[in-house]
Amino acid sequence: MEFHTFNFHPRVLAGVKSAGYVTPTPIQAEAIPQVLQGRDLMGLAQTGTGKTAAFVLPILERLIAGPRGHVRALVVAPTRELAEQIHVEIGRLGRQTNLRSAAIYGGVSIQPQIQKLRSGTEIIVACPGRLLDHINQRTIDLSGAEVLVLDEADRMFDMGFLPDVRRIIRHLPAKRQTLLFSATMPDDIRRLAHEVLQAPVTVQVSHSAPASTVAHALYPVGQHLKTALLMELLRHTDTESVLIFTRTKHRAKRVGQQLEKAGHRAASLQGNLSQNRRQEALDGFRRGSYQILVATDIAARGIDVSSISHVINYDMPDTSDAYTHRIGRTGRAAKTGDAFTFVTPEDEPLVRSIERVLGQKVERRILSGFDYKKAAPARDAEFARPPLGPQRHRQQSTPAGRSGSAGVKSATGQKRGRTEDGKAGTRKPRGLYQMASHERASGFTARRNTADRSA
Repeated sequence: MEFHTFNFHPRVLAGVKSAGYVTPTPIQAEAIPQVLQGRDLMGLAQTGTGKTAAFVLPILERLIAGPRGHVRALVVAPTRELAEQIHVEIGRLGRQTNLRSAAIYGGVSIQPQIQKLRSGTEIIVACPGRLLDHINQRTIDLSGAEVLVLDEADRMFDMGFLPDVRRIIRHLPAKRQTLLFSATMPDDIRRLAHEVLQAPVTVQVSHSAPASTVAHALYPVGQHLKTALLMELLRHTDTESVLIFTRTKHRAKRVGQQLEKAGHRAASLQGNLSQNRRQEALDGFRRGSYQILVATDIAARGIDVSSISHVINYDMPDTSDAYTHRIGRTGRAAKTGDAFTFVTPEDEPLVRSIERVLGQKVERRILSGFDYKKAAPARDAEFARPPLGPQRHRQQSTPAGRSGSAGVKSATGQKRGRTEDGKAGTRKPRGLYQMASHERASGFTARRNTADRSA
């Protein structure tokens, strides 16, 4: 099968050809015909499978012949990076259609977004918080929306966005086409799908296991030796581009700085950066100006770079699903990749969970010549694992309007507590902490003109 078999409008097909697409990926081959027929769809696919084009192309096909000047399609995404990535893909594939797209997210001034909306835009790609700002200020009209896409729905749940998503949906026409994409299907997402989808078709493509093109290795190491081991590993490994994941934004910043001091072309991507600096780091990594990008999990579903040769988990992720999303950044487009993970003794329970997903034991490696016996410093403020702080009490929306406490559960069923950075996070057993992020608990009012939650 090739893309021309979908019988796209010539201007849509021109965008496909200019993007270099010839053969659709499995998610595209299964989803596009169903979406073109107007069916609601629930797509289960891990990152890197080509799902963005699976909904962008049918949307362009649907909108090209209709009226212009008002919002006809809405895509809701959990992070700024993912929203921007989808917006860029719409521009690339729809260049010949003259359909207009706008990206709406926090962390930047709201005024240019208002001007863009006033000028008339057919496709909106938005993060929930800033979109609610526009709805509340009446600077956006969604009454004419024909298509709603909820992308990375499980990530939106993990970030506490589902109450916001439900509020957004109330401003959309009941008669519409709805597409929901998720890498995993926890009960809350399944309930949401039941609420918003009408007689949906389900398309599932290898959502539960990492790509077979990725080789996995574990490096047991003490917490205080991770940075030294990272430097040695980079020195002895032939790499093209490397994506390094840390648990907190503070750690991402410090590791990035240490790599720069050691002479590496490195940058960090974390929530304390302005949107311009975040975009500069991403663009520099894509162009090759930076060989190494150190990031928190916000980047796991927001980076579209096909040439990443290595993913290094400086910190173990929180769940086996998070591991899948992280290492999905390498081994893409039929290329091979490597996933290295630093593990401490307290990470072993999650290691066993990851091995169950992989269906095999992961090789443990010892780096020859590295001093694993070096004692930890008396006080290591940077990399110590402090105890979790007190639980933050928050309002939780309920059908009866009753107030709830901080016992909000994530998609993994764990209670939210605080992370190492003191931000709202997920309380993990046995010392495994949630990646720090600006998460919002259920029922929180959207923050005005600020960044959507990010790590």
